Parts: sequence; C-alpha cells; structure tokens
Amino acid sequence: MPKNYKNSLLVGVKEMPGLNTLGISTSRADIEPLRFIPFHTHPRATELITVLKGTLYLGFLVPDPANFFKSRLFSKILNPGDVFVFPIGLIHFLYNVGHKKAVVFGTYNSQNPGLIAIPSSIFASEPPIMDDILAKGFQLNKTEIAQLGKKYS
Repeated sequence: MPKNYKNSLLVGVKEMPGLNTLGISTSRADIEPLRFIPFHTHPRATELITVLKGTLYLGFLVPDPANFFKSRLFSKILNPGDVFVFPIGLIHFLYNVGHKKAVVFGTYNSQNPGLIAIPSSIFASEPPIMDDILAKGFQLNKTEIAQLGKKYS
C-alpha cells in the first residue's frame, strides 16, 4: 500500500517493486482550497511537478552562502499545465490559493526519494527535543512551543 502523507500519495520502490533499478518514482497530491502541504524535503531526489487542476503558490528555499542564518525563497503561482522543479534536498511547500481543489502530479529522479516533513521532524522527534532548546531555537516561549508540539506530534 502506498504511503499517504496527509493529502499526498508517494509511490516509490517499496510500494511498486517494478520501479526497482529504474531510478524514478511518482506522487499525486489533492489539495483542498486554502490548504497547505507543509515544509518538507526529498533528500534523495529532485521533484518535478505538473499542475493538473487548480492554482498553487509554491516555492523552495536556497541557503544564502553569504549568511548562514538566511535563505532565499524561489516561488511562483502555477496554473493547470504549469511545471515546476524542486531541486534535490531543498525545503519546499505547496499552497492552494484557489477556490477549487488543486491536483498536482510529481515525478522524482529516484526510486526512493525519501520524505522529511520539517515541522514533524522537529516537534515530534523521539526522544523529544527539550522545550528549552526549541524555545531558544525559534525565539518563542514554552507555551508557544507546547502549542506547536500538539499540532505536529
């Protein structure tokens, strides 16, 4: 059975053994209006998406070589038929800015692209990261960290 990440379906070699040695995999995401596919990355693949339906705002972050603490956002609004590439390993997101469901089809240049959901990786780690560390890292208070922890764990 393919993995279902919220409203996305990622099909790799585990779900479809016939992909073994082909170096490709695929995904489909159905995104309701004003819904968001959270910040995530695919550590072993570049992702090429094609919008089949709807209007999406999406983007990825590139680290700023001049300042370790900053990044540059590359973003775009896409409509049906538009194509966009998320380079390997970069944090990216998709947001349906339209009034109808959006559907995107993704292809990856790896049979096992991997998926790291950034908020869940941080706030639902095992063992958990201490609240003091999270509060300092995000410059929030412990109450705000606890609220984020409830949302992402």
